[in-house]
Amino acid sequence: MPAYQKSKVMKGPLNPAGQETDFPTRLILESAGEGIYGLDTEGRTTFINPAAEKMTGFSAEEVIGQCQHLLVHHSKADGTPYDLKECHIYAAFRDRKVHRASDEVFWKKDGTCFPAEYVSTPVLENGRLVGAVVVFRDITERKRAEEEIQYLRYQLDSENAYLHQEMLEAKGLGHIVGQSLALKNTISQIEMVAPTDANVLIFGESGTGKELVASQIHNCSPRKDRPMIKVNCASLPRELYESEFFGHVKGAFSGACRDRVGRFELADRGTLFLDEVGEIPLDLQGKLLRILQEGTYERVGDEKTCITDVRIIASTNRDLKEAVKKQIFRPDLYYRLNVFPIEVTPLREREEDIPLLAKHFLALTSKRLRLPAPALTPENVCQLQGYHWPGNVRELQNLIERAVITSFRGNLSFDISPQKAPVVMDSSDILCEEFEESFEVVPAFKIKCWERQNILRALKKSGGKVAGAGGAAELLGIKSTTLSSKIRKIRLGTPDA
Repeated sequence: MPAYQKSKVMKGPLNPAGQETDFPTRLILESAGEGIYGLDTEGRTTFINPAAEKMTGFSAEEVIGQCQHLLVHHSKADGTPYDLKECHIYAAFRDRKVHRASDEVFWKKDGTCFPAEYVSTPVLENGRLVGAVVVFRDITERKRAEEEIQYLRYQLDSENAYLHQEMLEAKGLGHIVGQSLALKNTISQIEMVAPTDANVLIFGESGTGKELVASQIHNCSPRKDRPMIKVNCASLPRELYESEFFGHVKGAFSGACRDRVGRFELADRGTLFLDEVGEIPLDLQGKLLRILQEGTYERVGDEKTCITDVRIIASTNRDLKEAVKKQIFRPDLYYRLNVFPIEVTPLREREEDIPLLAKHFLALTSKRLRLPAPALTPENVCQLQGYHWPGNVRELQNLIERAVITSFRGNLSFDISPQKAPVVMDSSDILCEEFEESFEVVPAFKIKCWERQNILRALKKSGGKVAGAGGAAELLGIKSTTLSSKIRKIRLGTPDA
């Protein structure tokens, strides 16, 4: 009687030679966590342990005497048939060597499969091949963990690539556009403080470019190879401040399904930019002060103390001195942040920067929207310079983008009504009495544009001479010092008197 038929009437499993296993061996097979089955030289199953039955769904009665390859190893993961001649398990019969595999699948009785690793070992009796023993395990959880690690690694690489690109695009002072004295002073302050680790507090109205200043400080600092992590303190829900800053551990509160890395940990050895720092609730400012003083913190729900090395750059559009007086901002935190203050001047006080910024935004917007770049005319410049800009540079950027989209035949048109452009007139702008009372009111930007054109004509007629007989000042009927001031104001260059 063949060995696989005897097994139906014997009390214990057979070994590959067709002999019943002894009692201790049977206990080992039955208690082993790995799946184990034996094959005879024809590839038919001689025994299978309980773990193998559980993993495959086949009972011993269903597999004993059957070709194991056709039951659990017949196809690859994609359903492609697995040729018996290529099977590593049966290779042990051919070369009498141990064969291992870790990237194959075993099939279950229900038609599904699971990733498996296995070892196929030939069994010899007195030098004669009598079969093989296959030990396998289900590695589904390990594969899932590997895939998750691979995904997290991909996510981390993507974030690093994004941050690296952000740093490359913002690196250097080239993206701070303008030539006003106020802007040059800001750049000088950036160059002064950037090489240090001093905390910086940036003041300025909304839209003036405080984040850009922070980026330039970071990109010119020794920490430039590490990321600058931003936290918008004004947009955080109060209950998430601690988790956002310090991170949390799984189960720390309802909804904390896994560990979370905080911004201080992400910014380690880099820079943390606290945008709108004046919006941090008073009762949480003490915890922020502690980490600034000691460099230590605990994640929410964790007792372990973490150490971090972070440079702080903060910004605000609020008067923090007034907030300290009103006791809504801690004075010790204010002094800790305000080591090196930088004030960003509003755009209305940097009139000479407007043409350069407008050209810069025109080029960027046209490229991004894939539209032709319209020409910026002198009249356009005068109109922009006559506006008050309550939204500062951000408002200018948005206005330029809207104008590019709505431009007709390359002509820019700005939606700035006369009410938005207050007229500031000096003695030279006053209308002569010769004009009729019914003369139409002219917007300030047009008057400025006319004045600029008039000065250009006078300079052309005088051959560039400003003062003296036949000079442009004499032609215009104004003092040479007044004309020189006007020339500088409208960016024609500094003339020789």
